[in-house]
Amino acid sequence: MNAIENLAESFSSMPGIGKKTAMRLAYFCLKADAGFLQQFASELTAIQSKIKKCSVCGSYTEVDPCPICSDPTRDTSTICVVEQAQDVVTINGSGEYSGVFHVLDGVIAPLEGIGPEKLAIPQLIKRLNENNVREVIFALNPTIEGDTTALYLQKILQEINPELKITRLASGLPVGGDIEYADKLTLARSFRARMTF
Repeated sequence: MNAIENLAESFSSMPGIGKKTAMRLAYFCLKADAGFLQQFASELTAIQSKIKKCSVCGSYTEVDPCPICSDPTRDTSTICVVEQAQDVVTINGSGEYSGVFHVLDGVIAPLEGIGPEKLAIPQLIKRLNENNVREVIFALNPTIEGDTTALYLQKILQEINPELKITRLASGLPVGGDIEYADKLTLARSFRARMTF
């Protein structure tokens, strides 16, 4: 295997990048300006030291707490629960939601060895106990695992606070799709038409 194939192999190990795209990226790097490649390599190596998880919501940030959690104009009585940090960026970009977020870092998936103990559920419960939260919105991907996680959390949260309003995003998001790839209009409609469990 030569250097181009090695680089393409590295690119293809990233999510969403197939072998053809990986090879195109490798050839792009071969033709690219050396200054660009040095800056790109520097940013890649520095990202894990510059970015950390927000101690409040679990999203990725350079400052702790993150800009959303430290924004005094956000509605802290509503928490939107998402699977991954990139879902925060997608939902916040829709402009439809003005509350705060909580990142679970995945969903319950027994076949992959992911149980509730591997998710950021204790942190969510702590936030409910320490703050005046009136509504929790589940913005989990519409998959079997996402639905299972939502039902599991609904039961726990209702035991903690029977008066808590628990909703989930309404139709509009495709079954089996990821929130990360949804367009702003679909997300906006889903938030407006969310329903109670």
